[in-house]
Formats: sequence, structure tokens, C-alpha cells
Amino acid sequence: MARRPLPRILSSGSARVLSSGSAQIARGREIARTAADSATDVLHPLITVSRGLRKLAATAKAKWAATPKERRGPTLFLAAACVLVVALIPYGPLLAIITVMGAAAWKGRERPVVKTGPDEAEVERLQALYEALVPYFSVPEDPSPLFAHGGDWAGALSDYEFDGNGRMSRVRVKYPAYFTDGEAESRARIEQLLHAKSGRGREYLFDWDEEGNQLVMSVLPALSTGIAAQHFVTVPGETVLGFTDPGAVQRTVPVVDGDETRDAPPVVWRTGPRSTEPHLLVVGQPGSGTTSLLRSIALQALQHGDVLIIEGSGTGEYACLTGRTGVLAVECGLAGALASLEWAAHETERRLISANRARQAGHPVPEDTKRPLWILLDRPSVFAHLAAADGRTDPQQLLQVPLRHGRAANVTVVVSEQFDTEDVLSEPVLGHTRARVVLGPAAPEEIEHVLGAAPHTTPTPDVPPGRGYARLGTGPVLRLQVPATPDPYDDATSETHRQAVLDLLPERQTALDATDMETGAETGVEQAPAEDEEADTAPVEAVAGKVRMEKG
Repeated sequence: MARRPLPRILSSGSARVLSSGSAQIARGREIARTAADSATDVLHPLITVSRGLRKLAATAKAKWAATPKERRGPTLFLAAACVLVVALIPYGPLLAIITVMGAAAWKGRERPVVKTGPDEAEVERLQALYEALVPYFSVPEDPSPLFAHGGDWAGALSDYEFDGNGRMSRVRVKYPAYFTDGEAESRARIEQLLHAKSGRGREYLFDWDEEGNQLVMSVLPALSTGIAAQHFVTVPGETVLGFTDPGAVQRTVPVVDGDETRDAPPVVWRTGPRSTEPHLLVVGQPGSGTTSLLRSIALQALQHGDVLIIEGSGTGEYACLTGRTGVLAVECGLAGALASLEWAAHETERRLISANRARQAGHPVPEDTKRPLWILLDRPSVFAHLAAADGRTDPQQLLQVPLRHGRAANVTVVVSEQFDTEDVLSEPVLGHTRARVVLGPAAPEEIEHVLGAAPHTTPTPDVPPGRGYARLGTGPVLRLQVPATPDPYDDATSETHRQAVLDLLPERQTALDATDMETGAETGVEQAPAEDEEADTAPVEAVAGKVRMEKG
């Protein structure tokens, strides 16, 4: 059945009702807007005075916070005296109110200017950047190019920010889909161009979104250099190499940064039997902080293990650790280095044999094989040249056993070298050190050669000591700032940093401790089952080797 149309009277009447209702709503909105404008005009002086009072109160609060504690009492007494004098003089309170209201009106007369877009200088910078990107993001076959000479930059550049000096600090670039963003060479050209056009001397982060065909460039803030050596909140088997950007890791630890305590994101390196990166390689320029990093690692390792330090430079950078509890030896000569590394190789084999026999017999693993042993080798290239000139064994060859079997034996190797002698490092060292750190100024090619991947930031030519990049295994490349761990015996060290390192040093070993170690009374080494003569004498020979190195 077909529907009958409504009567014309009803339809026209409803339409008139709807139109009259819309007109009433429009008139009501106009009346409300007019009333609001009139109220704003009437109350404008009150709004101005209120804004000025808020500014005066904020200024007074800031000055009070900046006043030293020892001066707050006299300042408060002087203010109370002024209030008392004003209250006692004739018409004093009235004049004070008039003065305050006048100052508030003068202070609140200026409204904050809301910036709605880029100014003329910023527009020129954006247009120049757009024109520079045209040769890379356009092809002649494109019928409607996003980038074209003389085109509008607003469609390609967005989310831009500028710093106080007028330099670009952030920008989002939208590029065409046919750009080869999957090739490292193409991305490197764009990053280099953006770096040059936005201003050198700063570190930029490039975030490529291949799916959305967008690139976000932002300026990274400088990492804090005020974190000194201290006890970090970690568990056994974790070592803090330094600190990085807040969004780069999913963990923070409380640290003392200058005079305040805050949470900082650490770069944590995990060692032990379950670690996938049991050994570390540190490469840097002279004065870049590689020795400070090894000193920081040694101080953290001494909390739960023993440390063997071999210094190739011979400058006494680790003299503060000599004779400390847990420090087996600090060797600076070729003969001592060879003897120490030979003992370390035998100790690794002994730990493997002892643990294997205990497992076969169904016994727990001996405690002396569980205690971590750290081998810190600084500048092995010096020993390599000396050994070649003297016709002796390269000390790096003695590292093969600790490097290959160190994870199962709780032995960790840390090697530090400089860029100019990096080619001297042996194949076992390069092959088994999957945790890498680069410190100091370096070209992107050098960083990629050491870490195996290029950083997503642009390195700056001038960096503070301890500044660089870290990569653990196949993980991402992270910015790194090593905690300040200088030599406490150096005259150029500040008193704050010197005391921070001295507070972390273990107690010195006494002559009684050395005698007890010789007799095996306090070594903590458990004798293996007397299956043969080798098993009975191995722990004793290991302890005697430790004592000989400490006496040497």
C-alpha cells in the first residue's frame, strides 16, 4: 500500500515551527555573545588587576625561593617592619592598597602574545630547506610532485620548532613513496642535508617511518655529565656502563647528579653464564674516557668478584686499585702481563674441569667457580709491539681460552684500545667481544665499523670525556655518557670526584691476609674430590699463583 503524503497544512506548519525555532536559537546565541562582550568590556580593569596580582605573587614567590636560608629571617623581619610602619602612618594602608593596585594594573596590562605561525625569518628557513630537498624527493615523471622548485613548503614540512637562536630544532618531512628510504646511502644523504641546513654543532635524531613516508628530525639534549661514580642499584651480574636518553631503555635507577637525586636511564651490561654478550670491547680516542670506563667497571665488579688489571700504557692509571681486596694484580710490564694472562687461562680451564667433575658426580658446583673473575686489559697493542720486538708471545693469544670459555667459567674479559691501533687487535678479541662501546669524537663510518651498525644520530666534533655510543650484541645503538670515574691520585681531579672514587675503593689487604691466602685458610676455595693428583693440587696452585702476582 502506498503511503499518503502529509497534509500541506501540517507540513508547512512544521517547517514554519522549525524555522522559527532556529531563528530563536540564533538570536539567543547572538544575545549571549553580546552579553559576554559587554561583560568583558566592563570587567576589563578587574581582569587586568587580577592578572597583575598573579604576576606580582609569582615574582615574590620566586624571589623568596632564591633567597638563601640564612637571609630569610632578616628579610622577613624587614618586611614585617615595613608593614608596621605603613600601618602606623596616616593614610598608610590606603596608600599601600593604591600602590599595589597601580603596580598590579601596570604589570597586568601586557597579555602574553600567542604565536600562531612562523615569522618571516622562520618561513625563509623552511622555504630554503624545502628547496634543498627538491633534487632528492622529485623525479621528472611525477605528474603532481610534492617537492618542486618554487612550490609550497607547507604540504611537505610540518611540526616544525625553532630554538631561541632561530635555528630549527624539530621538523617532520613528508616525502614521496618512490623515494628509496630502504637504502642506507639515500637516508644518509638526506640526514647530512638536514644536518647542514639546520645548523652544525648539535646532535640530531632521525626517526624514519618507512610505512608512512615520513621523517622526523629533532635535536637531542646533551646527556648529563654530573653523574659521578657511585653505588648503582643493580643485581650481581649487571654492570652500568653509563647513561643514555630517557626513551631509549625501559629502566631507570636512582642516581646522585650534582646536588640532587633523580632517576636516570642506564645502559646495563649483563654478564655471567646466561649472558649473550659476555665480553666487552671499548674503542676511543686519547682522552675520550676509555680508562675511566674501565675504572668504573672495576669498581662495580669488586662488589661481587675478583679483578685482574693489565695496563699497557704504563701511566699508573689504576694505581688506586693496587693492594685492594679483590684485586688480584695490577700489571704494567710485559713479563707480568704474560704471567697473569697465562694464569688466567689456566684458571679458566681449572674452573671448567672442576665444574664438570662436580656435575658428573652429582655434587653442587664449587663456590670458587661461581665467583666472577674479571680480566681488564687496557691498550693490548703496546704489549703486542713489545712482544714482537722481544720475540715473545703476544698477550692477546693467551686470551683465547678466557674469551671462548669465559661465559661457562664466570670469567669476563674487557679490552680497551684506541682507534689508531685498532688493527692490532687479534681475531679472537674481535670475534668474542659482542658488547661494544665507542667513546670520543669519531666519524659515522668509524662508529659503524666498531659497533656493526650506524647510529641514528649525528655525532658532534666536540664531546666531553666519557661521551659516545654503546651497542650490546644485536641491539640498537645507544648514546652513552660514562659516569665520571677519574684517577683519585691525579692532581687535576676535582675533590668531589676524588672522594666519590675513594669511597668506592675496597679496603687494603694486610700482611695477615696475604699469609692466610698462602696457607689457604681464608681463600674460600673448596678442594675437589681426590680422584687424582692433578685434581688435588689444582686449587692450591691457583691460590699460590694469585699470591705470587700480588707480591710481584
